[in-house]
Order: sequence, then C-alpha cells, then structure tokens
Amino acid sequence: MNKKKIALVALFITAITLFFVLDLGQYINLAYIKSQQQVINDYYSLNPVKTGLIFFISYVLITGVSLPGAGIMTLAGGAIFGVVWGTILVSFGSVFGATMAFLIARYLFHDYIQHRFSHRLKRINKGIREEGDLYLFTIRFVPIFPFFIVNTLMALTPIKTLNFAVVSQIGMLVPTIIFVNAGTQLARIESPGDVLSLELLLSFVLLGIFPIIAKKTLIYIRKKKHESLDIIEAEKDAE
Repeated sequence: MNKKKIALVALFITAITLFFVLDLGQYINLAYIKSQQQVINDYYSLNPVKTGLIFFISYVLITGVSLPGAGIMTLAGGAIFGVVWGTILVSFGSVFGATMAFLIARYLFHDYIQHRFSHRLKRINKGIREEGDLYLFTIRFVPIFPFFIVNTLMALTPIKTLNFAVVSQIGMLVPTIIFVNAGTQLARIESPGDVLSLELLLSFVLLGIFPIIAKKTLIYIRKKKHESLDIIEAEKDAE
C-alpha cells in the first residue's frame, strides 16, 4: 500500500475515532432532534439556505465516512424541510456520500481484491458487467441492506462510477420519500424501524426484484421464439 493510501486510511480511521471519542452520535438520535426541533425550526426560518447547506454537508460526510445516523438524518430532513426539500437534500446528499464512500473503497481495495481473487471473481465480474445496474437497483430499493456494505462491495466490482451514482439515486428515491415523509410526523416515531412494517418491506422486495424478473422473462421468451423459428426453418429444409 503506497503512502497516499496509508494517509487516506489514517484520515478515515481518525474521523471515525473522533466521532466516537467526542460522542458526536448524541446529536444524531431521535431524542436529541425531538428536543431541539423547535430551536432548529426557528433557525431554519431565519437561515433557510445556511440550514440546508449544513444539513447537506453533514449528510454527505456521515454517509461518505460510513458513520451511523443516515436513517435518523433522513427523518430529520423531513421534520425540518418538509417532504419536497427534505427529499431533494436527502436524495442528493445520500448519493454524494455513497459515491464518496464508493470511490474511497475502490481506490483502496479494488485493484488488490481483483488481483488477489481474479479467478474466483470472473463470474461475478461478468454478471456485474451484464446486469450490475439491475442488481444495484434491487439492493438500493430494499432498505434493509446496510448502506456502507453496499457502497464497499460495489466498489470492488467493475461497475462504473456514473452508473453506481445514477442507479443508486433512482433506487433509493422511493424509500427516501417514505422516510422523509415519515419524518414530518417525527413526534410519533421512536426509532427508524417504526417507519417500516413487514408488509412495506415485502412490497420493497417485490418491487425491487421485478425488473430482474421482467428481464429474465423477456430473455426466456426471446430464446423460445428463436428456438421455434429454428425448428420451423429445419423442417422447411428437410422438405
């Protein structure tokens, strides 16, 4: 590992260490946000642009460094900015942060992992090149997969950065809207888990895998159609 990578790892570890040593997590929990909601709302009414900028940068840093609190921040976005602006800030903040984490992981580990496990990764790489966008969309659409794990694992694959960012934003949009909208009723929420019922999670799963099922079905139909045409042509040649 070269000096630049070592320095980046040291910076990454330092940021995470400071977060826990300084107990900054106390400011990213529902109890604190609820207790300060009126103060935050008053500040927002006087400084809307500054508040939005602070929230956006905070969201990017939290997700980019893979710190806990993205779910709470999403709910806070709805409570502070409402559904429309909350969704815009969270959606772009989460994508910027995810892409930042993606690029860091790719810079640090991609080449080593691909070289070290090149033979074992051939099938995975082939699948990602052919259907990586669909797989990523499904994973992003179902809000039960840990955010930082998805960012890191996808960074180790051949998926393009632009594809990762665009598909992530599209895939996370519906869950983001649901969480942000729930945040507008923050007083009734005790934990992020209160937002997701079993029925809602199942709906996410079904909707998330639908594009893959549709594509596989279309490929199967086309294959059968070609086989039928080949049989007809063979029968004609035989006559």
